Amino acid sequence: MKACLFDLDGVIVDTAVYHFKAWRRLANELGFDFTEHQNEQLKGISRMESLERILSWGDVSLSPEEKETWAARKNEWYLAYVRQMTPAEVLPGVKDFLTTLHKNGIKIALGSASKNAPLILERIEMASYFDAVIDGTHTTRSKPDPEVFLLGAQALGFPPSDCIVFEDAVAGIEAAHRGGMKAVGIGSPEVLTEADLVVPGFTQLTLDQLFAL
Repeated sequence: MKACLFDLDGVIVDTAVYHFKAWRRLANELGFDFTEHQNEQLKGISRMESLERILSWGDVSLSPEEKETWAARKNEWYLAYVRQMTPAEVLPGVKDFLTTLHKNGIKIALGSASKNAPLILERIEMASYFDAVIDGTHTTRSKPDPEVFLLGAQALGFPPSDCIVFEDAVAGIEAAHRGGMKAVGIGSPEVLTEADLVVPGFTQLTLDQLFAL
């Protein structure tokens, strides 16, 4: 293991609640409701793909121009929440774990579908923890395509086989494996069944567990 690649939402910080509030507002303004269960199915995929799924659930048809308008509107609502974020919202154990990685000479990259990743890192004061940031502005394909993680490995200068990915979404675990990387699931073993290792969070995770992979 020479490098670690981290998803953002649900791994470093939990912004899922803000996405849910913004997507639900969009659905409500289009005349239908949107549930937390449906929100779970949007983890790890792009904004436009998320919009397509929501519109299909609500049986709503929009022109390409209207889709762009609604996607931009949703993003503004989401950003209003993000701009109020603080370092207190970083998930437990994350900063200590990343510090331990750095002390052991392991490179760190962020691999997120979010185009707002730099803003979020700024708000939670964690930009300096990452040697490279690959976000939605660098990619053209959504997870489970491995593009974001392959770009992260390339930015750090290591082959995929030297990298471990940390993900909270099924699509992200699949993307890691398709890219030739090991995957650590952050969350429930019942959901992240394909991960090489599943932990509830970073407070109990050790480097020995990673090297064992």
